[in-house]
Order: sequence, then C-alpha cells, then structure tokens
Amino acid sequence: MKFKIILLLAIIGLGLFVELNAQQDSVITNAEKKEISLSEALKTTLERNYQVKITRSNLTIAENNNSWGRAGRLPTVTFDLSQRNRYDNLPPDSSRTTSLSNSLNPSVNANWVLFNGNAVNITKKNLEEYQNISEDNLQIQLENTILLTVLGYYNMLLQNEKLDVLTNIMNLSRDRYDYVKTRKELGSAVTFDVLQVKDAFLSDSSNYILQKLNFYNSIRDFNQLLADTVYVSYVPTDAFETDLLELNYEDLKIMMVESNKNLQRQYVNQKILENNIGLQKSSLYPRISLNAGADNSNIRTDLISPDISAITINNYGAYANLSLSYTIFNGGNRKRNIQNAMVYEEIGQMEIADLKLKLNNQLLSMLELYNARKQLYRVADESTKSAELNLQIAKDKFASGAINSFNYRDIQLSYINASFKKLEAIYLLIGSYNDLLRLTGNIIAQY
Repeated sequence: MKFKIILLLAIIGLGLFVELNAQQDSVITNAEKKEISLSEALKTTLERNYQVKITRSNLTIAENNNSWGRAGRLPTVTFDLSQRNRYDNLPPDSSRTTSLSNSLNPSVNANWVLFNGNAVNITKKNLEEYQNISEDNLQIQLENTILLTVLGYYNMLLQNEKLDVLTNIMNLSRDRYDYVKTRKELGSAVTFDVLQVKDAFLSDSSNYILQKLNFYNSIRDFNQLLADTVYVSYVPTDAFETDLLELNYEDLKIMMVESNKNLQRQYVNQKILENNIGLQKSSLYPRISLNAGADNSNIRTDLISPDISAITINNYGAYANLSLSYTIFNGGNRKRNIQNAMVYEEIGQMEIADLKLKLNNQLLSMLELYNARKQLYRVADESTKSAELNLQIAKDKFASGAINSFNYRDIQLSYINASFKKLEAIYLLIGSYNDLLRLTGNIIAQY
C-alpha cells in the first residue's frame, strides 16, 4: 500500500513537472536560436556590460580632470557687466530739480596664482595618478566580466552535457520499462517487476525535466551577462573540455607581482600618498598671485527740469596688482597635516605589504586547488570509462536475465554519478584555471 502511494505521488509530481516544462519549452521554442563561440560571447559582453560602460565613463571623467586648468596652473578670467538707472527729484530751490541718469559698466578681471609652494605641479601629478587608478579600475572590471562570462558559457555546456547523460539514462529506462511490460504480457514477469522499472523510469523522467530546467536557467543567466533585452536561446559551439596544464608557482608569483591589477592600483594609491606629503609642505611657502583687469564706466545724465542737454561721462581704467600672503601661525595645523600625510604614506606601505601577503596566500591556495582538481578529474575520467563499460555490459546481462532490475538500476545510478562527477570536475578545473589567470593579471591577454 505504501509503495502504491509513493508511486501515485511520483506520477502526480511528474505531471506537474511536465506541465511546467512544457511552458518553459514554449518560451525556448519561440526564442531566437543562435550559435555562439566563447570569443563572440566575450566580445559581446565587453561591448554591452553596464558595469564596464560605467567604469569607462568614470575613466573619461578622470581623463577630463587631468589638466593644468584643473590643477590651478592657468589664470581665472571673468567678465562682468552692470547697468544702472537712477531718477532724482530735488527740492524746488535747487538749481535743478529733476534728473534721470543711466550707466553701463563692463569690466574684465583676471586672477592668476604665480606661486604656491609647487602645489600646482603636485596636484597635476595626483590627477595623472587618479587617471591611472581609473584605468586600473577598468582593467579590474574587464577581468571580472571576462571571468563571469567564461564561467557562464561553460555552465551552459555543463548543464547541456548533464542533460545528455540523463536523456540517455531516461531512454534506457523507457526501453527497460517497455521490455518488462512485454515480458509481463508474455507471462514471464509479474506486476511487481513492472512497477519497479516504471518507478525508475518516472524517477529518471523527473530528473531529466529538472535538469532541462537547469539548462534553460543557465541560458537565461547568460542572457543577463550579455545584457540581452530579448531572450535568445544560445547554442554554445566550443567543446566542453580543458587542458591539464603543469603550472609553476615561482613563474605564477612573478607574473602576479608584475601584473595583478589590484596590486598595481595599490601602487598608484601609494604614489598619491607620497605626493600628498609634498602638497601639505607647500603650505609652508608664501602664496604669490596676480590680479589684473580693465573696466569702463559710461554714465549719461538727462536733466529734465530745467531742460538742459544730456551730460555724458566715459571713464576707462586698468589695473595690475601683485599680492603676497603667508600664514605665520595657524595653531600648528600645517605641521600636523604634514605629519598626518607621512603617517598615511606609511599606512599605504603596510597595506601594500599586507596585500602582497594575501595575494601570495591566495596564489598558493588556488594552485593547490587547481592541482587537486586535476587529480580529481583524472579519477573521475577513469571512473566514467568504467561506469560506461559496466552499463553496456549490464544492459546485455539484463536482457539475457543474468541480472535483475535492482542490479541494473544500481549500475545506472553509478553511471550517472560518475558522469556528473567528471563533468563537474571539468567545470571546476576551468574555473580554477581562470581564477589563476585573473590573480596573475593575464586573463585579459588570454582571451
């Protein structure tokens, strides 16, 4: 009775899965199918990815800011124009009682800092370093995007390969189910045998439907990576395989120290901290600035009472002034700012040393993981070959009656388990290799 209830629930569950799968299939069927290679996927992602676009825009801002005008080398020139109107009504005993005057006063002013303790040159150096940081940020974003795209691409291949394995097993279970039903009709099998193989077939069908959903989900996730606005059913064309490379720790360490983008960015930050010491020391020097300009005053006065001809006055003027300012005392803040800048520079050195230590530890861990996954792949490959051969032999033995359905089912499950382990070993090996490429700063050059 308990077995029949379980079987009934399995049939109901399978019906629901079939319905959901049919809905999903309708979306896939109506979607555009497109073959895509890994290189094409990477090109598309780097063109469309919003985070890459945002980082490129930030780099454009840094490039715009990297100028002598932003650093303060060039003068500031302003133009002013004022227009005034005035009406006067004086007492009757005055020589004139009513007048209307208006004036137009244009002026040009320039302010130029001639010397401020070399702060302009230091600020310009910092602006160059900020641009370098933005370039490093773009490289880091490109690395992250490439890694995600590679993993997303091979995840589609992984899920598709798993789907092929389960498809094969489901077809074998269907054939076994049909075979046992035929034997029952001929009287050489009982209902219990039919229920056993039917339960296995339903279980394999459920696994197939769930894996098909996983495959579709991997395609949908890849659509998001490529920033597709319309769902596209991608068909990966690259092979799901990887090379078993022998990687040397010392060589990887040299590449990491020279090319790791996070470390390169920290070096640039350190240069800015060093420049800031000079920037704070510039406050110890006087500030010399030039202020120059020219103005014109055009005034017209109309005497309404008594009625006299208008009076016009034009004034022109120009000036050029030098000013020097020097802070004699400000509570010791200049000295404290210099000391703080020197401490920040020391902190930056410690952060570089700490980052090198962390990166070296990551490199050791990732390399050990890569080597371990190579060994796991070799074991999984041999296990899969044995399981596949065993499945072929078991199929013939079951047909001849040499083994029962329980033994045959165990061999099927062993084959599924071995095949999945091999596929996952390939995917994890690809992931480890690309992690090492990113850590050593070579993932962009690789792809």
